[in-house]
Amino acid sequence: MAGGKSSTLKKTARHNYNIPETENSASAIVPLNVDPISMVPEELAIVVDAPLVSSYNDRIRPLLDAIDKLRQLKVMQEGIQLPTIVVVGDQSSGKSSVLESLAGISLPRGQGICTRVPLIMRLQHHSNPLPELHLQFHGRTVQTDENHICDAINKATDEIAGSGKGISHTPLTLVVKKNGVPDLTMVDLPGLTRVPVHGQPEDIYEQISAMITEYIKPEESIILNVLSATVDFTTCESIRMSQRVDKTGLRTLAVVTKADKAPEGLLEKVMADDVNIGLGYVSVRNRIGDESYDEARNEEARLFQTHPLLSKIDKSMVGIPVLAQKLVQIQAAIIAKCLPDIVRKINDKLNENMSELNKMPPKFSSVAEAMKAFMWIIGSSKESLRKILLRGEFEEYPDDKHMHGTARLAEMLSQYAEELRKSAESNYSENFLMEEIKVLEETKGIGLPNFLPRTAFLIILQRKVNEISGSPLQFVSKVWDYIETVVLKVLMQHTENYQALESSTRRAAQNIFVRMKEKSLNRVLEIIEMEKISDYTSDPEYMTAWSKLMANNNAFLEVMNDHSKPTKIMIECFGDIELGHLRLFPSQREQAFDMKMRITAYWKIVLKRLVDCMALHMLLSVKSLVNRDMEMEIVNVHMDPEGGGIERMLEEVPSVAIKRERLNKSIKLLKDSKEVVAKVMDRIAITGD
Repeated sequence: MAGGKSSTLKKTARHNYNIPETENSASAIVPLNVDPISMVPEELAIVVDAPLVSSYNDRIRPLLDAIDKLRQLKVMQEGIQLPTIVVVGDQSSGKSSVLESLAGISLPRGQGICTRVPLIMRLQHHSNPLPELHLQFHGRTVQTDENHICDAINKATDEIAGSGKGISHTPLTLVVKKNGVPDLTMVDLPGLTRVPVHGQPEDIYEQISAMITEYIKPEESIILNVLSATVDFTTCESIRMSQRVDKTGLRTLAVVTKADKAPEGLLEKVMADDVNIGLGYVSVRNRIGDESYDEARNEEARLFQTHPLLSKIDKSMVGIPVLAQKLVQIQAAIIAKCLPDIVRKINDKLNENMSELNKMPPKFSSVAEAMKAFMWIIGSSKESLRKILLRGEFEEYPDDKHMHGTARLAEMLSQYAEELRKSAESNYSENFLMEEIKVLEETKGIGLPNFLPRTAFLIILQRKVNEISGSPLQFVSKVWDYIETVVLKVLMQHTENYQALESSTRRAAQNIFVRMKEKSLNRVLEIIEMEKISDYTSDPEYMTAWSKLMANNNAFLEVMNDHSKPTKIMIECFGDIELGHLRLFPSQREQAFDMKMRITAYWKIVLKRLVDCMALHMLLSVKSLVNRDMEMEIVNVHMDPEGGGIERMLEEVPSVAIKRERLNKSIKLLKDSKEVVAKVMDRIAITGD
């Protein structure tokens, strides 16, 4: 072996997969000094009672069978990767010949891509001299024999991938039970080709690359890279692809074919290892022409023993028997290494799916069951809304501030009160008292002087109420729009798995909110109209505020009567006011001042009533909605015979039905998989393997 980095890399890879150094023998199967199952030293050897390799006295077979069963169960669809030997190579690299040599059977040959689907080859050594071969695909098993295997594979491939030259990701399994074959399971993938031939898709390279990447990317995959001795390894596309997913090369084993056609420099190429093949190289000579497999093995041994160049290659790096031995060792080691993790992943996924299935609503078989669920949904929805809109609890939506109902309603009420206050303010510094003077002028009549007409007061009051009347209406609409979003979110979350109930509940909610909003708007209009018709309050704050404002009257009269005084004075609640223009209205200014102070004091009472009344009305309306009105409306809508009645709840939403079926299938698959690995783990525990 080469020294330096390459030597260190290969030693690390051997350690990872328990591949021992071998003696210089071209044909012997070297004893193992490490048990690949238990990963502890034992006296375990490969018995040379078959042309290639024995089955470790049935100790490896159960492990391999378990992985094969898991693959047949399609446990990989659950995201659980299985240890796999993946065979890759450029087109015409000799990949099929290597597999033929290992399996002892002929595989389809021809121009272009012969392998068009992932071919899972399950090789099993058995003592019966008569081979047993069959194919598994699309849930079927097709029996065949050595003479008809090529036709059977081609026919199955056409059925899977079509009769053209396209490829498919659907696997085809070939089971070979034959005396003398190694116990191996490998996945053969289409050879890489950049230029599509006639009948192939234009993107054939991209399709094949994607398929190969899918199989070699998992850390559980061992990459068996088949390289032709006639090419520069660094230019091989299969090497480039394996290097992208296995940068260190620690899970890549290279098989060099056609050594007899390009012996010059081969020793230097495998020793230099310019492409980081961590598991090492094995150079082979495949069967040629009509040679039998026994004849081919004899010719291979003679070639690497007698050829002046090839005989210099270390005997641990040449021959199909050595390749078979290494593959069996690597396979056993990777299965033993991955099995505990596979068990854990199966259990985790099973528990996850069971939990998800248990969280799904039950599938109803009777109206009584549906009615029980319906009443539970209504009750739980009401309780959630009581928390959100009445009690100020938000543990169901801790991070969604929009659903913190009482806080949002309080904010909207504060904003509404502030908007009312601002809309009622006016610029007092300009034309102070002029509005009051004009109204007094137009409402004067025959009567005592300095008498304050009530009509004038009401006219000004009505104008001010009209100016702010839009704010209460906007507030009501805003509040109900918000409450509607909260209620609908809660209701939809509780009914999301029942399509019929979900649609009828949404319709009921929309109906009730139309009525509730209309009722509140009518209430607002009524309150506004009440404020216009009378100037009444029993609140003592009115007299207190008016008296405080009237304390400015003396200062006001002094400015009006003494023209030597400045015309601008400070009046509480109004600020600095210019009064010079009022000297032109001696007969109305005192009445106007009195009316201004009365209106100002009374207006505070009006604004307070508009806020307090609306707050109390909304609280009562929300309480009624949550505790009574919503439930009655949902029941009426849902129980309407024209709407399908409670029986519609027996119909499961298609998406839920699909999810339930998927989970049940997944749970069955995982339970079957768990049983498979449990038997193997029990066997290991009992035998100490």
